[in-house]
Amino acid sequence: MEIDAPISLPQRPLLSQNNATILCCNCGAPIDGTSSAGALCYDCVKLTVDISEGVQREATLHICRDCERWLQPPAHWITAAPESRELLALCLRKLRGLAKVRIIDASFIWTEPHSRRIKVKLTIQQEAFQGTILQQTFEVEYVVAYHQCPDCAKSFTANTWRAVVQVRQKVPHKRTFLYLEQLILKHSAHKDTINIKEVKDGLDFYFSARNHAEKFVDFLTSVAPVRSKKSQELISHDIHTSTKSYKFSFSCELVPICKDDLVALPIKLAKQIGNISPLTICYRVGTAINLLDPTTLQTADVSTPIYWRSPFSTLADVQELVEFVVMDIEPLGPEKGHFVLAEATVARASDLGVNDKTFYTRTHLGGVLHPGDSVMGYHLSGTNFNSPQFEALEDSTAHASAIPDVILVKKFYPRKRKNHNRNWRLKRMNKDEGEMLPKKTDQEKMEMDYEMFLRDVEEDKELRSTVALYKQRMDKSKMDGIETQSMAETEGTDIDGFPKIDINELLDEFEELNVEDEA
Repeated sequence: MEIDAPISLPQRPLLSQNNATILCCNCGAPIDGTSSAGALCYDCVKLTVDISEGVQREATLHICRDCERWLQPPAHWITAAPESRELLALCLRKLRGLAKVRIIDASFIWTEPHSRRIKVKLTIQQEAFQGTILQQTFEVEYVVAYHQCPDCAKSFTANTWRAVVQVRQKVPHKRTFLYLEQLILKHSAHKDTINIKEVKDGLDFYFSARNHAEKFVDFLTSVAPVRSKKSQELISHDIHTSTKSYKFSFSCELVPICKDDLVALPIKLAKQIGNISPLTICYRVGTAINLLDPTTLQTADVSTPIYWRSPFSTLADVQELVEFVVMDIEPLGPEKGHFVLAEATVARASDLGVNDKTFYTRTHLGGVLHPGDSVMGYHLSGTNFNSPQFEALEDSTAHASAIPDVILVKKFYPRKRKNHNRNWRLKRMNKDEGEMLPKKTDQEKMEMDYEMFLRDVEEDKELRSTVALYKQRMDKSKMDGIETQSMAETEGTDIDGFPKIDINELLDEFEELNVEDEA
């Protein structure tokens, strides 16, 4: 079988295909006719086609000048810092026509802060013709207009509150409320209030929403021994939609026991909380009442439910303290925390040079007292107390003989009446004094209560750790807003043992921090 040999065929040369070339209908430049869009060259497309034609170039933004929040239509108010992502998103939502294009980039252009103008640089893409995509950059200018938000409008209008928290304490001084005020300021628990009014025996906090008031009541319960009661009042009722409008009132009553008060417990209650001596002093008030027996250093806690189940009043408060002078003191050995049990011989400061009457007592201040020091205490001998609990102690055979003549409470540091050298200060809340302004005598009493509270802050390190102390400013400028500054100064002295506040415990105001680059 014969097989034909392979025969090589001659290859035909490939002819080069030339694309159809046309002239631009606008400028006459030669272009590829198969890929040209609308018979226009690339430069003419950029000059004649505007893909941003349907996008706004000007818009208006509304800001509330009181709370500095921005209006997000239709009725939502948001917080956004200048040149932030949130403000940029709000600016883009205000523009009509962006849904038809693709946003490539958006950024702010710097403007003067007082010009009330915001400029945004936008880069967008869109398909101009089939197979032709254009990218264009342009600027949008926003005018910033002022518009008061509903929340601020309510705060400046009387009787627009929805909930009120009435805090009361039936004591003759304001020291507990001064401490509670510092706790509120430290934790910013008052930020949702629309008004704070000072009334007799307490404060009223007004809120625009019920949940804000409930949150504030929960805060008070977590820092102080209070009992609360809720009530509501019907304001309006729509019979067609069955919607009702209420105003809510929360009554919060603080336990009328304060720090350094002398307390006579019911004998039955004293046995239930650890068989402590019924005659005690209150050395701290937190979520419970902390009591101390100065003769044995035994402590006990009375919780809020236990107190309101069988309430009792103080036997004497800090306004009845008497100054004594330590003649002799001898530690006995037992210690409990910063309390040291000691036996002391004291005499009334008013009796020095008049008579030689002295008192022998046990005290928990053995770690801070020395012969010659002044100490504040309660003088029980010869004093009549209108208290059924104290009368029960006097009639009891087990406790009548254990009642001391003197109970020492705290060391007394001699100082000037008016201090002008404190290097620290406390914040104060701007409260509405109401319709009745305080009388001159009441004003002096309030200033004395505040001075006593400042001294407690200086002398008690544990109390000082729970409040925020700020460095004293050199100028005396006042601050606007809810929080105003109290110019409280600490007196400088070289007396050994005088309480001093370390500079490291003081805080700087955030507005006063100046950050400068080193050259």
